[in-house]
Amino acid sequence: MTQLQDQLKNVSKTLASLSKQLEGISKKIVKVPTAKSPAKRKVATKAKTKAAPKKMRVAVKATASKDKTVLDSVFDVIRRSRNGVSIAKLKEKTGLEARQLSNALYKLSKRGKIEAKSRGHYIKTKG
Repeated sequence: MTQLQDQLKNVSKTLASLSKQLEGISKKIVKVPTAKSPAKRKVATKAKTKAAPKKMRVAVKATASKDKTVLDSVFDVIRRSRNGVSIAKLKEKTGLEARQLSNALYKLSKRGKIEAKSRGHYIKTKG
């Protein structure tokens, strides 16, 4: 039994030592300055700044409608058209990329808000 206890003590000491080494490494990693990742491009048409100290000024986007989602913008274009809208026209009017537009059309059709009149041509559902 004593041999097993000795082995367990050795394992415990080794784990404690490894834990201390890991803490030291993690502290060094935190201290190392990281290369700045490229910032996401923000499109600000009319930026306003709030009255605050120079260090704390925040750019605020001026938007015509607040909380308008991608789905809302796609559905608005389709809803406003009489004979439906093609994908090319949706891209032009919304400014979305193909993937975003595809996802929005899929979600709107699953929710029953739009339907495909023909391939690549969408209309608002009646109801």
